[in-house]
Amino acid sequence: MFHVLTPDSHCGACKSVSGGESTFNSIIPKSNFNLTKGTTKTYTYTGNPVHCYYCPNCTSHVYHHQTVLGADKIVIRTVMLEGSADFPVGFEIYGKDRLKWQPELAQTVPAAPPA
Repeated sequence: MFHVLTPDSHCGACKSVSGGESTFNSIIPKSNFNLTKGTTKTYTYTGNPVHCYYCPNCTSHVYHHQTVLGADKIVIRTVMLEGSADFPVGFEIYGKDRLKWQPELAQTVPAAPPA
């Protein structure tokens, strides 16, 4: 497992949800995800619909299903996984929107993630 660093402005919603200039994510098959503790609630925002699954107690966003990725792909917040402090950053997406003072941590893709 590795982090995909998503710098500032990849989307306004992610910035608002994370409260920071970047989020750490990984796109995985939904069938590979197993929530082992607790339950989630969900809401959806429009455009290309994104279904957001979050903890009803602390409101941390656990994962998202971006419909544009297809039915079997989800975006998990990798920093919420056990052992995530040891995961390397695999690559950065939306590097064009990285804050000017933020260093490049891995190979950077200017906009959309690699296929």
